[in-house]
Amino acid sequence: MTGARDEAWGDAIAPLLEPRTRRPRTTGITAVIDKGLGLRAVDDLVEMAGPVIDHVKLGFGTTAALPAGLLVRKVARLVEAGIVVYPGGTLLEAAWAVGRMPEFIARARELGFTALEVSDGTVDLPEVSRRDAIRRAQDAGLDVITEVGRKDPQRQLSTTEMVDRVHADLDEGVSLVTIEARESGRGTGIFDQSGQVMASVLETLLTSVRDPARVLWEAPLQEQQAHLILRCGANVNLANIAPGEVLALEALRRGFRFETLRAAIQREVADGRSKAAR
Repeated sequence: MTGARDEAWGDAIAPLLEPRTRRPRTTGITAVIDKGLGLRAVDDLVEMAGPVIDHVKLGFGTTAALPAGLLVRKVARLVEAGIVVYPGGTLLEAAWAVGRMPEFIARARELGFTALEVSDGTVDLPEVSRRDAIRRAQDAGLDVITEVGRKDPQRQLSTTEMVDRVHADLDEGVSLVTIEARESGRGTGIFDQSGQVMASVLETLLTSVRDPARVLWEAPLQEQQAHLILRCGANVNLANIAPGEVLALEALRRGFRFETLRAAIQREVADGRSKAAR
């Protein structure tokens, strides 16, 4: 990303929250979910928001019906923009279910993907198969982002199970571990059926995971994004971001939207009072 003076407002404005990290980022990652953008839409997305996008996941099985040549061109355009690109973990789960995991990983590499998502949100992927998928993907030269959690609201993991799985994946050397929330952001992971953050679950994960900076939180709803930014800071890792919401999220991260602007000003006022008291 270019320097502040190269951005539209230059030094006329400054972030009210902590400064944003710059690509290539290890924290403050924005991961977009793409459910079917065309090549021209991808070009527009890269032109308008490329510097603040770190990952693009081509969601669940949306790439299955695409011609290979078209998919290769799309993936290449994103990679050229410095973005990590991977297919949704549902495809890997489906490949495992029919005994084609090695073929799937090899094909992902051929298509130009630079990472792979390993998940068990739908299927009951045995632990040995999960480890095997991670290692095969790593051996193929792909970054690995795992996902912890179930898509079915009736089959959610306990916080203890989530922490244990996060640690097991980190021990395998994966780049990031995603906490599942689906595209709805309701009834999964750290969110209740109405989409509200379950504070006790979030706090347990934040205090129990040994490296929370390597957790990627799926948070498709704006209120969820604001909550995580205010709790964890501007450079929290956020995923399942709709393409049209990338710049709105960046405004949230910098304190230039109602929720974070108000909180930032309140903190400034409180800090000023504290200094005056001293």
